[in-house]
Amino acid sequence: MPDVTHDEAPLLADLMPWSVAPLRPGRGWPMGPDSASLKARWNALVRAAGQDREALFCPTRTRTLHTAVAQLPGHPGGTGRLARESGPCPEPVRVLHGPYDEQWLIPDHRLLDVARPELWRVAGEGQLFAVEQGHVPGAAGPAVLASAVLPDGRSPAGRPGRVRPLFRRPGGLEPNVTPGLLAHLSETLGQDVTAPALFAWALATGTGSPAGCRVPLTRDADVWARGVELGRRLLRLQLRGNGGGDRPKLPGGRRPYVRSPLPARPRTLAYDADEEALLVGDEGVISPVPRQAWEYEVSGVRIVERWFALRTEPAEAGTLEAIRPTVWPQPWTSELLELITVLALAAELAPRQEELRSALGAPLTEDGLRRAGVLPVPEAARRPASVLDHREEGPEGQFALL
Repeated sequence: MPDVTHDEAPLLADLMPWSVAPLRPGRGWPMGPDSASLKARWNALVRAAGQDREALFCPTRTRTLHTAVAQLPGHPGGTGRLARESGPCPEPVRVLHGPYDEQWLIPDHRLLDVARPELWRVAGEGQLFAVEQGHVPGAAGPAVLASAVLPDGRSPAGRPGRVRPLFRRPGGLEPNVTPGLLAHLSETLGQDVTAPALFAWALATGTGSPAGCRVPLTRDADVWARGVELGRRLLRLQLRGNGGGDRPKLPGGRRPYVRSPLPARPRTLAYDADEEALLVGDEGVISPVPRQAWEYEVSGVRIVERWFALRTEPAEAGTLEAIRPTVWPQPWTSELLELITVLALAAELAPRQEELRSALGAPLTEDGLRRAGVLPVPEAARRPASVLDHREEGPEGQFALL
């Protein structure tokens, strides 16, 4: 697609205008790749007293053992001072930690410096999140990814993007789409255009730019249908069954498997291109692993290497983050096999995405949306919706209407 066309394409920020910045936990220990370690960390914290508890907690200006905050919406975490906490660990929940990496998080507002409660408020059944990836000039990989679980919005390259819920209210209500856009697209394409279809189209066509993710729009109904179908395939792949449907699989002859058992404490990861084999530690071998999966990048960072490093890099002794599995857990092997599968399938779809972007025909440009009265976006559409009948527990057990 020529640069001029790319530069004229509307920003995702103008199509899905309400967005939330990434979470800022402030400390690493409440999140991790296995839930049992998080519970053990919590138990170590509440068993400690005085200065030992404070040192383990890792206080910041935003959160200390004496900070009083409201509950995270939808989760029954405590609201009393952590200095007095002695109860069990809140049940960890699945979150997306950067691209393609599902981890666990203790859903307690007292542990998170900036938890983005407005994001938690709309999470749940029926919700999807578009996660913009931070732009890195010249870097390969998708500009936007999808998640059904709450994403923390972190970028592997340290350049955070934005999190854009598909719906502004809990239960999949009120699409987060610029007013008038769906009606304009429906009239232009001669078919009913829904918010989920627009979401799928953005996954298939979104490209990075210094201004943010741009989403070229077409006037061609056939091209639109192809793009939405491709986007839905990408969506199913990225959700990995979380939004319903089957887990992703490669055909039998291409399916990765453990050829040699992984060691108890692997520290290195390498790739043998000739054998299409992932070498885990000194002894572990997984194959076949397509080169495209090993080399798959987001924001210039190789995803398989990043995933492995987040599970094997040493933690500082004496910290809560040092409480982790002593041997490689079997579920991590299954997750690694699925990650390889997802990245291999995503790489296979990338050429189709490029073909789609070059087949738009006469596009709908940002200026064209302005002339149609769709842009500029009303300021109210960029703010979260009010939830006036939703009661949440505030600091020290008080309640408030939102």
